[in-house]
Amino acid sequence: MMRLHNLRPRPGARHRVKRLGCGESSGHGKTSGKGHKGQKARSGGSIRLGFEGGQMPLIRRLPKRGFNNAAFHATYAIVNLSDLNEFKAGTVVNEELLRQSKLVRGDVAGIKILGDGELKHALKIEADKVSESAKAKIEKAGGTIIPRLRVEPATRKPTAGADDVDQTAKESGGVAKSKKESPAGSQPTAKKSASKKR
Repeated sequence: MMRLHNLRPRPGARHRVKRLGCGESSGHGKTSGKGHKGQKARSGGSIRLGFEGGQMPLIRRLPKRGFNNAAFHATYAIVNLSDLNEFKAGTVVNEELLRQSKLVRGDVAGIKILGDGELKHALKIEADKVSESAKAKIEKAGGTIIPRLRVEPATRKPTAGADDVDQTAKESGGVAKSKKESPAGSQPTAKKSASKKR
């Protein structure tokens, strides 16, 4: 009879650890599977992936064409209906509550509800996206879907320049003129030297 005290690993499951760089005494030959000298045979002589000894690597030699949308891809946190049954009826399920329950983690662009499982009671779910099957099951259980509000960043207003001074003054009912425009009477006149007739 097999008991805890007589459990043994299967024959061949345990074997001697391969000791590298220990010479002929290791049982793996003189070089112990490391080849003959060179950087890879040294202790700590690891080479990063793609390194070609200093020459231009293949990834930089090949031409790059096309467009890759991976940098602009929006990742949504997926939450199924079966995960929402742990909340009580009438609870407002939002991102903050989902993060406290460890159902949403990391940096995500939004929350998407999928229809895997059944919703047992009515909930108020606040999400960015909801699948058609999840929407039907939520409404069948008496719950509601609240569109998630997004706060747009405030746009900076351009500062008023010298050309905008006149327009701003006209709107305010005042009269303002730039340096280019000056009253006709204020222009300096050339002084004429008075000559006496003799």
